[in-house]
Amino acid sequence: MPHTHTKYLITVVGPTAIGKTAMAIQLAQHYNCEIISADSRQFFKEMAIGTAVPSSEELAAAKHHFIQNISIFDDYTVGDFERDAIAKLNELFKTNDYTVMVGGSGLYIDAVLKGFDDFPDIGPDVREQIRSRYEAEGITYLQEALKRLDPVHYENVAKENPQRMMRALEVCIGSGKPYSSFLNVKKNSRSFTPVIIGLEAERELMYSRINQRVDIMVQQGLIEEARTLYPNKQLNALQTVGYRELFSYFDGEWTQDFAIEEIKKNTRRFAKRQMTWFKRTKGTAWFDFTTPASDIINYIDNTTKCL
Repeated sequence: MPHTHTKYLITVVGPTAIGKTAMAIQLAQHYNCEIISADSRQFFKEMAIGTAVPSSEELAAAKHHFIQNISIFDDYTVGDFERDAIAKLNELFKTNDYTVMVGGSGLYIDAVLKGFDDFPDIGPDVREQIRSRYEAEGITYLQEALKRLDPVHYENVAKENPQRMMRALEVCIGSGKPYSSFLNVKKNSRSFTPVIIGLEAERELMYSRINQRVDIMVQQGLIEEARTLYPNKQLNALQTVGYRELFSYFDGEWTQDFAIEEIKKNTRRFAKRQMTWFKRTKGTAWFDFTTPASDIINYIDNTTKCL
């Protein structure tokens, strides 16, 4: 059955360092529209180099939203992003039939495209209990507890991301039900039709691009940026690849060279998880990252004519 919506959200997904930003800008310029960023790491104004925030030239080439719009000290959830992004989309669609969304945060992309699931309210005592055990026993506690309480979600969660696992455990322990039992229950209506574009590359080439990007980040001042954030290393926003490894270097646990190699390794793992997530998204049209924007525009035009 054809969609009745005549507003289209062109969504560009794929692993880190694949060229999503450049493609999104070309699409936004062609359709004379604006860009919604769905990269949860790029929300924070204090984190620029380590999150590969678009350059000033890129930001000038097409108007972006949700880039460095909050602070690492702010409590900002995926539910908050869903609310804010939908409000912005409703505003943008008043004057344009197209908007581009781009990012590598699968959970945030899904929140906009499909809606965020309704979870029960969990008391702060449960959250504090889990955090205390994590701080005492490390990430292994989170992994083992989640695997026991919700093996279904355990298979899909980013196992190196303590925040995601702690959130899932909060729901498991606080509700007495698996986190996964709350997923995809509520169906949210959307006033737009998504057109999802995936960018990909051969794994070795993708990994080479990641290694190169990390080297460029270091040259641009990643270590200095991380050092300014080090006093606040306990904040949720900073529990992420590119900063966590350098904090271990600052703590004297690792050498600088080893920390940089760990950033590369963990970013490669992150990219692999991103591809696993996005490959599950039905309706995504996958293109090699070298595909000209004109070919992708032709696909979008042909697709929207049929919707």
